Amino acid sequence: MFCERCGQNFLPKQSVCTRCGDVAARHWLQLTSLIALLVAVGGNSFIAWFVLPNRVNGSHAQFFFHAWIWLNAKFAVYGWIPVAAGLLAWDIFVWRVSRPKVKGWVTRKLLTFALLAGVAPFIPWWVPAGQPPKNLLTALNSHPGLPSLLSWGIVLAVIVLICINSETRDSLLGHGKILSLVSLGALLLLLTLTIAGWWLA
Repeated sequence: MFCERCGQNFLPKQSVCTRCGDVAARHWLQLTSLIALLVAVGGNSFIAWFVLPNRVNGSHAQFFFHAWIWLNAKFAVYGWIPVAAGLLAWDIFVWRVSRPKVKGWVTRKLLTFALLAGVAPFIPWWVPAGQPPKNLLTALNSHPGLPSLLSWGIVLAVIVLICINSETRDSLLGHGKILSLVSLGALLLLLTLTIAGWWLA
């Protein structure tokens, strides 16, 4: 990496330039993108908990609000799957060059386990060894939110393992351009849905 102010070359694990002490622009872009994504997720959660339940009853746009609640519920249960698949693809295609052997092995195994555990309930009963044991199924049925909670926990643990090291964190977040597009898209989608819901109500 090169400093935008003085041109000094410094490693990605160094958060500031060693000559002038300036922070790299890509780090600011990564930080603001993550904050924007957090604001979008937090705003959507606030609307889903406090606004949408009141709008569903007695509104002539019930389909819109029901669809929004349904999408939020499905993302809460299955949203970890694209995140885990993206992390696994990044691990295989990007991180394989410079990853530590132990950390790379642990993250790959955790993500593969989470994805297989998420796909296992959809395997038909007639597939040999396709179904988990019955006592496990009864335990999962008694706590319906437990599998998605465990899967989100595994994905969060993998993200923490990756982001502890500044070089792997910088490799995961990239230059911040794609992350900024994703965060701005999420904010615009939330704003559009909010304005449309306010107009329809």
